[in-house]
Amino acid sequence: MMEIAKPVFIIAEAGVNHNGSLEKAIEMIQVAKEASADAVKFQTAVPELVMTSSAKKANYQLNTTEKNESQLEMIKNIHLPLDAYELIQSECDKCGIEFMSTPFDHASIDLLKKLDVRRFKIPSGEITNLPYLRHMGRMGKPIIMSTGMATLEEVRTALNILLGSGAEKNQITILHCNTEYPTPMEDVNLKAMLTIQNELGVAVGYSDHTLGIGIPIAAVVLGATVIEKHFTLDRTLPGPDHAASLEPDELKHMVDAIRNIEKAMGDGVKKPSPSEIKNIPIARRSIVAARGIKKGEPFKEENLVAKRPGIGISPMLWDEIVGTNSNKDYNVDELIIK
Repeated sequence: MMEIAKPVFIIAEAGVNHNGSLEKAIEMIQVAKEASADAVKFQTAVPELVMTSSAKKANYQLNTTEKNESQLEMIKNIHLPLDAYELIQSECDKCGIEFMSTPFDHASIDLLKKLDVRRFKIPSGEITNLPYLRHMGRMGKPIIMSTGMATLEEVRTALNILLGSGAEKNQITILHCNTEYPTPMEDVNLKAMLTIQNELGVAVGYSDHTLGIGIPIAAVVLGATVIEKHFTLDRTLPGPDHAASLEPDELKHMVDAIRNIEKAMGDGVKKPSPSEIKNIPIARRSIVAARGIKKGEPFKEENLVAKRPGIGISPMLWDEIVGTNSNKDYNVDELIIK
């Protein structure tokens, strides 16, 4: 278990769950802000630059979208045009939440550079895309990189490409991730996040595609500095990612839980907390008379007992009291004094 960096940076992943509707995208910004997420993230792409017309859908996409349409047709239907993102960024600024978007092609990278985003996000699918990684490494901004489907060596190679292109290691955060929607629990492998940190010496986080909020919370306990989680306005909406996304109230619950965990982790020093100090005299014990004791009578195991409250001599001093003589008369249950 690792110390939590405070505060954890929480990304509410809108992705393409706006289904190509600018109105829904703006509503999602408001939902993310109300949930107290640090950033709301979209996905920016020119679909024709990302995939061929023959590219197949993933199984989870086939299960949640029209089976007869291609992946390209699906993506074109649910993506916003590049010229929409200036307005989206403006809406984020009005709401007081950081705008983020994952670029899937070079034109999208350049757009986000023009918009002067605070940080860039590399999706899992681009971790083996050398020209893309070089382009991202030249941006001179913090980078968050997801690593779904990747081996440790692929992650290491991608990191080295970013560093070789000008990115600074202390500005790179690598997210452990699994790209199945939803991710089966037995495939989460949260410990791999720690392997990435230990082997590559970078800040780590977790991009989650499981159902519910339990796994991202566990990732925070393990030391994730960034959490990314998909959300939707309504899980029953058509589209590839809605079914594995959080609804607004669940997103709020996740953020609240993470913030509570940050508080609960503390500084690691074992000591009474401010809230419990008042309970010490109530819950602990003192040495008291087990029966009436006369002045001058020796204190013995038989005439002493430890009872609450803990406002007298601690039972930890038992051996120092036994064998000495009483300096006064004691009634039963009376606190022994020196």
